[in-house]
Amino acid sequence: MYCSNSRGGGSSSNSSSSSSKNSNTVVVVVVVVVVVVVVVVVVVVVVVVTVVAVVVVVIVVVVVIVVVVLVVAVVFISVVVVVVVVVVVVITKIDTN
Repeated sequence: MYCSNSRGGGSSSNSSSSSSKNSNTVVVVVVVVVVVVVVVVVVVVVVVVTVVAVVVVVIVVVVVIVVVVLVVAVVFISVVVVVVVVVVVVITKIDTN
């Protein structure tokens, strides 16, 4: 009877050590999963921020190009109008003289 009691105690001690190993394994798995999730979230955030930054830069560049083209077009049209007016005035003065 004494032997069976000691065996029972041994088996309970074995089960407690194996349960502590299982809990350690669970903790390691949870830590690994949390680290992987955090890394994935950080990578996704960095990629999204980079894409948004690139889109904003492209939009700004396009707007600047459009503004420059419009300014050049307005200056060109103004120069053409001034030249036409000067030519018309010169021609009319020559005709009247």
